[in-house]
Amino acid sequence: MQINQQKTVRVDVTELHLHMHIKVCDGVAAGLKDAQGEEVGSYESYVPDFFPGEHYGDYLILNIDLETGQITNWKRPAAADIEKMIEASLRIGDKRFSDARREARTHTLV
Repeated sequence: MQINQQKTVRVDVTELHLHMHIKVCDGVAAGLKDAQGEEVGSYESYVPDFFPGEHYGDYLILNIDLETGQITNWKRPAAADIEKMIEASLRIGDKRFSDARREARTHTLV
């Protein structure tokens, strides 16, 4: 006779892979601080290109070590990556400012 039976097996789990993609709705906000804790730059826009995974600018894809809480798929960005991120935020901020001014003029003219 055969029966169905489940057997529990102990397994060492060392890493949690967040295969779920965390949607950020174009809402990544980051501040850059210097050694004295003063903010020297900021970013508000899509997920930056140097973040791990194929995120398409919309998702955070992080692998987290269960023991340490450290993100294991993070690669330190180059200075050029940070500069590009800040420049992109400034361009987007300028566009948003221009769009807001255009909208205000439209409402004023009506």
